[in-house]
Amino acid sequence: MMAIDEVDPYKKPAELLELSPKGLVPALRLNNYDPPRALNESTVIMDFLEELATSNTKRTSHTTESLFPPSSDPYARALIRLQADNVNRSLVPAFYRYLQAQDEVLPDLAKQIEGAKGFVEAIEGLLTHFQRAEREGYTQYGLWHQRGLLSYADVMAAPWLFRATNVLKHYRGFVLPEGEQFRAYVNRVLNHPAFKRTCSSEDLYIDSYERYAYNRPNTSQVANAINAATTLP
Repeated sequence: MMAIDEVDPYKKPAELLELSPKGLVPALRLNNYDPPRALNESTVIMDFLEELATSNTKRTSHTTESLFPPSSDPYARALIRLQADNVNRSLVPAFYRYLQAQDEVLPDLAKQIEGAKGFVEAIEGLLTHFQRAEREGYTQYGLWHQRGLLSYADVMAAPWLFRATNVLKHYRGFVLPEGEQFRAYVNRVLNHPAFKRTCSSEDLYIDSYERYAYNRPNTSQVANAINAATTLP
């Protein structure tokens, strides 16, 4: 059984710091160990949960629990990892650069225009990876395809596409790019039962990202890294 506890990461409560020394979310507490153990970093947690599910589930060639193609097709799995890598390297930093394109008093319109362009380019880069997999005949995994299964890359991309529809829309007036296949993909991702079960309210996201939108000093380690043009923590 897994329980989800929401905390305010800006206040860095003691129970969060016990699991994640930098106070970053998400963090995972493993109570099946004595004493309990912990993991942090979203990608590491995703890998752990995927491998845990794989090791604890009896599968056949027809099972659909995994976020990856079967291990017998390492190339197909690598394509999914390339898509996920694009999310981490391009989409996430572009989101923060766009949102933080403002000082505490006045918006930097030139930076916001540049940020919007950069975020759209990051989305287009992700779609290029999806289209590559489609072109090479790998359509079973990934909601880019109408009958595809939820993939690791979809799970990585979904939170940022969702934030684009509320946080970026609220603070930057951003609207996702047009395109029938892209809009259908976003709809499938954001309405997938697994995403809806684990998603917070739009109001919570908008409230949580206010300090980023006004680029207030020392908002977070992520915000500081974006302002310093260094790697995200």
